[in-house]
Amino acid sequence: MAILLFASGISCNRSQKQAANVVTVKFWHSFVSSTIPALNELIRLFEQEHPSIHIDAQYVPTGDGLIQKLQAAIRSNTAPDVSWIHADFLDKLIEANALAPMHEFVSGPDGFSKEEMEDFVPTSLESGKWRGKIYALPMEATSLALIYNRDAFRKAGLDPEHPPRDWNELRTFTRRLTVDLDHDGRINQYGFFVPVFPASGELNIWMMLQWTPFLWQAGGTEINHDQTKVLFNSEAGVQALSLWKSLYDDMDFSRFALAHDIGFASGKLAMVMDGPWNLPRYRALKNIDWAVAPLPRGPVKRATYLAGELTAIFNQSSHQKEAWTFVKWITEPRIQSQFSMKSGYLPIRKSVLKRPEYVMYLKSDPALSAFVEQIGISQARVPFDRHRVEINRVMAEAIEQATLGKGDPRRCLEKAAEQANALLK
Repeated sequence: MAILLFASGISCNRSQKQAANVVTVKFWHSFVSSTIPALNELIRLFEQEHPSIHIDAQYVPTGDGLIQKLQAAIRSNTAPDVSWIHADFLDKLIEANALAPMHEFVSGPDGFSKEEMEDFVPTSLESGKWRGKIYALPMEATSLALIYNRDAFRKAGLDPEHPPRDWNELRTFTRRLTVDLDHDGRINQYGFFVPVFPASGELNIWMMLQWTPFLWQAGGTEINHDQTKVLFNSEAGVQALSLWKSLYDDMDFSRFALAHDIGFASGKLAMVMDGPWNLPRYRALKNIDWAVAPLPRGPVKRATYLAGELTAIFNQSSHQKEAWTFVKWITEPRIQSQFSMKSGYLPIRKSVLKRPEYVMYLKSDPALSAFVEQIGISQARVPFDRHRVEINRVMAEAIEQATLGKGDPRRCLEKAAEQANALLK
């Protein structure tokens, strides 16, 4: 018995020593449920390759919930080592002196070479910059496309190989796909999900990400080059918001209460806009013949966004070296390739598009391939030096007032512009 106790003591001491040699890096993220399995697989691979580092991944609700939790953690000195953040949060976190300057890691002895930096997709890299300096690195890229139910098109007498190519067709197709299928006097299939969410809620960023491409398609932009005046209230902005309002009103869309992906899966929505991160969810649909298409062209051009979440290292972290090891590893082309194929996210390194395994995968997956093909027409949202979160909210209020509140798009945008310009001054 004494020998067993002695042996047990040796084993315990050894495991304690091993545990003491493992550094835990706390990582906050807001990945949706359909991509968490791919993230967990990514983390397991990292820990196999870096046995001295353990990644403690913790989910935090996205949008305003994430920035509020981060700000509270900074005040209480409990910030994570690394966090997944929206580019819209950079100014707030930098003003709070919360972020370790990523450009110092990038240019340090264990940083990136000039060739490696040139391999990053420029729009993705730019999203992590504030006043020209890198404060966060992209973890993945996202875009926005149209996902449509080919069966619903057939039933409506529409060509399933011909998704709406411009705004006029979007209006026409939406009307034809909005129907009372069981003839009980109530609409039970809506043509298009107009993504209007409460401006004060956590999904206001998601609403702005979907509305901004329509602003671009009409030839507009959000703010002037000097960042002294917003421009979303231009004629292009009025056209974009008027389109959303007309689609919303035509369908009487206020009666629709489901989330876009649930509505699509249940057959109650014929067309939705979504990002590649939700492809695992759509791939699981066995009862719907669906496809991915580019966003319809606007009056001026075709456009969608190329964005993505960033990884930032916090000043409060006691494990910045290990955190950087994790962040840098995530951006490796081989890891980006694997993560994209598993999760649906787009890669942030250009060389991934030439990797043999990725090229072969795209040939077998037309849905992800359709998102990749849109990179050529994608734009990055303009980074704001300050007040991005507040300006998002006043823009979201304009959309909400014009649709739910039945307001005039021009007046709603003018009011929002006045509030935004007051913030900039």
